[in-house]
Amino acid sequence: MIRFTLNGTPVSIAAPPDRSLATILREDLGQTGSKIGCAIGRCGACMVLLDGQAMNGCLLMAWQVAGRQITTIEGIASHPAGAALLRGLTEENAFQCGYCAPGMVIALAGLLATTPAADAETIKAALTGNLCRCTGYHSILRGALRAVALLKDA
Repeated sequence: MIRFTLNGTPVSIAAPPDRSLATILREDLGQTGSKIGCAIGRCGACMVLLDGQAMNGCLLMAWQVAGRQITTIEGIASHPAGAALLRGLTEENAFQCGYCAPGMVIALAGLLATTPAADAETIKAALTGNLCRCTGYHSILRGALRAVALLKDA
């Protein structure tokens, strides 16, 4: 049995220790917001917060999350920067197809938890490893900067 906290709720699940968290979330727990894109840690679509730090869910094995706190896109609204991120990204029409959106939001939440006044270069660095084929990243960056402004005003 693997036990961890998912979006604030304790979870206990029978899973082989080498099963990926991304697979557990999607197939066993019905948390389909995190996507499995490349499955080798290069696209960022499966990103989750592990104890507040953005990590690729496809690279995290069940044994690594035992006793830990996991936040997925489904739980982002309760994150300190969650509301600002969702509003800022929405206002700037940050995403087109939305496939990369959960990973991008999670990466930004991890950043803004430690650096709420992040500048454009810091945001770009935090998004390294998150691939988007639609927007060219400009609208995502604008949305992230809008979220920073919203956090500052709060």
